[in-house]
Amino acid sequence: MTQISGFDVAVIGLGLLVVLTIALGVRIVPQGHVYTVERFGRFQRTLVAGLGLIIPYVERIGRRVNVMEQVLDVPSQEAFTRDNAGVRIDAVAFYQVLDPARASYEVSNLEHALLTLTMTNIRTVVGSMDLDQLLSHRDEINERLLRVMDAAASPWGVKVTRIEIKDILPPADLAGAMARQMKAEREKRASVLEAEGQRQAEILRAEGRKASVILDAEGRREAAFRDAEARERQAEAEARATAMISEAIARGDLAAANFLVAEKYVEAVRALATAPNQRVVLLPLETASLAGTLGGIAEITRAVFGEGAPAGRSGLPPAAGTPPRS
Repeated sequence: MTQISGFDVAVIGLGLLVVLTIALGVRIVPQGHVYTVERFGRFQRTLVAGLGLIIPYVERIGRRVNVMEQVLDVPSQEAFTRDNAGVRIDAVAFYQVLDPARASYEVSNLEHALLTLTMTNIRTVVGSMDLDQLLSHRDEINERLLRVMDAAASPWGVKVTRIEIKDILPPADLAGAMARQMKAEREKRASVLEAEGQRQAEILRAEGRKASVILDAEGRREAAFRDAEARERQAEAEARATAMISEAIARGDLAAANFLVAEKYVEAVRALATAPNQRVVLLPLETASLAGTLGGIAEITRAVFGEGAPAGRSGLPPAAGTPPRS
């Protein structure tokens, strides 16, 4: 049996020591992380993602820092507004480590420090606003919190990227009062809109009546104008007829005068006969005189149409006592 000598043991021990030293000096840093290297307890440098080397027994890995953007869930907390209304607020913050060395050695517990700072600033911002402003200006709250938090975390090598208010819960009795107020406001708005609609409808109806009256007046005006024009033309026609008859009388033609008198006579008799308040008309006239008048009209008609015109062409019967012509 072969015995292991002391030299072999020393060689094996030296080999193991070399392997252990190499293992202690090689560090693999995952993506999204940065390791800090400490030499005798003092920060020396950082190792980025990939393969990193340190001096064994002299240097060691101090902090393993996550440099990806991280989420910090802020627990629900109660705060009071400027008008002494208690509300419960839930929030969430997003941050990223930009300087691993400062984030590791400038603050003891980075996450706890950010959480405490966020909760304190939420109470401060809520206490500076009224309840109505708090409920309706959530974006303004987020912006103010982000500005304050980013300035406070900058010395730690941390960038606060976003702060979002997840929920704002007022007390139950206050929520009921707000619901009743909202209902009353909506009912008021509905009443105003209904009144506005009725007002608009009345205006439209009044404008319609106005337009109708205007069109009616214009129609009456046009009718009166046309009636006046018709009367004017009738008067002109009668004036021309009278002038023609006057010229005929001036030339010594008495038949024209007889025609005019007979026409007025017949019109007067027709007016008496068609009067609405008369059914029996008594005329102190002689039949022979009326027949003679009609005969004169017939003579005038034959004179107008010629001696050879038939007696019945004028539409009048021959005069009484006058023998018909062959």
